[in-house]
Amino acid sequence: MKPKAPFLESFLNDTFKTLDDVLAGHLVELKGQEVGRVTFVGQGIARVDGLPTVRSEELVRFTDGGFGMVFNLDPTEVGVVLLGDSPSLKAGSEVRRTGKVMEVPVGEGLVGRMVDPLARPLDNLGPIRAATRLPVERPAPEIMDRAPVVVPLQTGIKVIDALIPIGRGQRELILGDRQTGKTAIALDTILNQRDTGVLCIYCAIGQRSSSVAKLAENLRRHGAMDYSIVVVAEGDDPPGLQFVAPYAATSMAEYFMEQGRDVLIIYDDLTRHAQAYRELSLLLRRPPGREAFPGDVFYIHSRLLERSTRLRQEQGGGSLSAMPIVETEAQNLSAYIPTNIISITDGQIYLSPDLFQKGVLPAVDVGKSVSRVGGKAQLPAYRAVAGHLRLSYSQFEELETFARFGTRLDEETRRTLEHGRRVREILKQPQYAPVPVAEQMAVLLAGSEGLLDGIAPDEVAAAEATIRNTATTVLPEICSRIEAGEKLGDEDRKRLLDTARTALSESELEKKEGPL
Repeated sequence: MKPKAPFLESFLNDTFKTLDDVLAGHLVELKGQEVGRVTFVGQGIARVDGLPTVRSEELVRFTDGGFGMVFNLDPTEVGVVLLGDSPSLKAGSEVRRTGKVMEVPVGEGLVGRMVDPLARPLDNLGPIRAATRLPVERPAPEIMDRAPVVVPLQTGIKVIDALIPIGRGQRELILGDRQTGKTAIALDTILNQRDTGVLCIYCAIGQRSSSVAKLAENLRRHGAMDYSIVVVAEGDDPPGLQFVAPYAATSMAEYFMEQGRDVLIIYDDLTRHAQAYRELSLLLRRPPGREAFPGDVFYIHSRLLERSTRLRQEQGGGSLSAMPIVETEAQNLSAYIPTNIISITDGQIYLSPDLFQKGVLPAVDVGKSVSRVGGKAQLPAYRAVAGHLRLSYSQFEELETFARFGTRLDEETRRTLEHGRRVREILKQPQYAPVPVAEQMAVLLAGSEGLLDGIAPDEVAAAEATIRNTATTVLPEICSRIEAGEKLGDEDRKRLLDTARTALSESELEKKEGPL
């Protein structure tokens, strides 16, 4: 064979190299993609075939633009939870993987807004400007990253701050029958966080639209929306959206906690959350257990509430306090969902329908309520009155039961009953009126020392207002030290009592003399 000329060989090599470069810029790499088909559409769920490598909790996209979350991985099909209304979805529709888990936008742009669990605005105030996105399902902080709960979270409600103290990073359950004031306590707690630096998130799960709108309006009217986020999954939303709502709200809260801020989150309520999960599980043919709930209903709440904690300073020092709400039926605290969440949380505030019907508001049953953090998360000044107040109130409640039989009572028992009735009047409080710490201390100290025992029960509220006004006016330095977390010394205690006694005497004298 005759060899090629050197110049011809060089020309051919350069030509083919140029052709290869040109073709390389126009070649398209073919990639395989899984495309599934919907085989069944139900109320809030769909069953899909043809996604063999799809993962649990992965987002999938339907042809109509809607999204779903993979819930069941069965040998022959995949169970998908719908995350919105998909009226055009039908059997035979295509389903494609996204390769992502469900995420939610987070950041300062959410503060002051009302959004759904996917952070889509519901308040007609324009689009949300998010700082980043976080998965709705995140692991709870490690044990070694957590710090003790020692900083108080003041609710502004006397009976809670004095007898059932809550700390930043604590999980305190609110439970009771329907229409006993559970949401009212949560709302007053949010209002009391003004000027404290605590960011508040209210997560409504399965609530009526009118109830949520009324709550949001109350927050705006009292200026609380400036430091609040309202996450709403209404009762007529798909059950999948109701299920992911508390996890999405917690991810929004964790963003701020990781920035070193203190956050309070209200879940209203986890009973409806469990019911939404039960509905999804039954539709997806998961085996039912007690009360038709699936066997892992405990786990869905434990992995949610374990995300609430206080971080160590090395981790930023932020905190996430949770106040889940649970509805009981006929005062049955031993029902399935209430006992589950009681065992997860760090205490509970029980609201009694009997007290509510008597007009004792807030209707907190002190005997059945407890805080497992206790005095560690309470301002030192409260310790001067909290123990004695709880003891005297418990004695009163026990004696009151026997006094109903009309038996003759000795003088000591009669005094205990009269004192207890005044203490109960002191612990009453109207809604939307949180009380500052120093004013609480002045009133509780006067009540525990019996200064109000000679006043008629229906006049205790007026006497309380007099004591509060006088204490802040005459003793501002003591009030400042109490709010700063200093102990209440014997001299401070004496001055507070003398001031309250003088204020009550002057008030009584004015009543006797009447108007000039």
